[in-house]
Amino acid sequence: MSKSEKPQDLRIRMKFKPKRVFQMRIAGLGFRDGHVLVHRAVHETFWTFPGGRAEVGETSEETLKREMVEELGVEVKVGRLLWAVENFFRYEERDWHELGFYYLMELPESFPFHPTDIVHRIVDTHELEFKWVKATRDALKALDIPPYFIADEIEDLPTSPKHLVWRDGDLDLKD
Repeated sequence: MSKSEKPQDLRIRMKFKPKRVFQMRIAGLGFRDGHVLVHRAVHETFWTFPGGRAEVGETSEETLKREMVEELGVEVKVGRLLWAVENFFRYEERDWHELGFYYLMELPESFPFHPTDIVHRIVDTHELEFKWVKATRDALKALDIPPYFIADEIEDLPTSPKHLVWRDGDLDLKD
């Protein structure tokens, strides 16, 4: 294993009974020509912003840089933090508690752009596909892209970091 490789067990994710999971996820919003980059696992119906789980011992900015090298094969410039989100949602029959950090990021001009087509694919844990979508509320709402508050704020990004607690549906994770 090279110095840059880390074993998967360093990723910050904890499973609890019954069917509860905590994770720390870092994502980036990269923009080009009025579009924002999104991705999904091809077996899913929803999209999300590119990123991944933080690893023990790395900063959130380091996580985003590492994930973009792993998933996109490019080095990104991490910009300002947009949102710190305590995100509660149900996925794969589990209740998730996610601490999420969403950053602006700048992709190199060499990264492909097309306003409608898939521009990149990679096999990670699952096959992932990436595309650019118009950075508008309506386009993101039509795409089904959690966490859903981002669609409402995509056209007017916060100028300083914003903290949110987001509960997707009627989840009760307190017991």
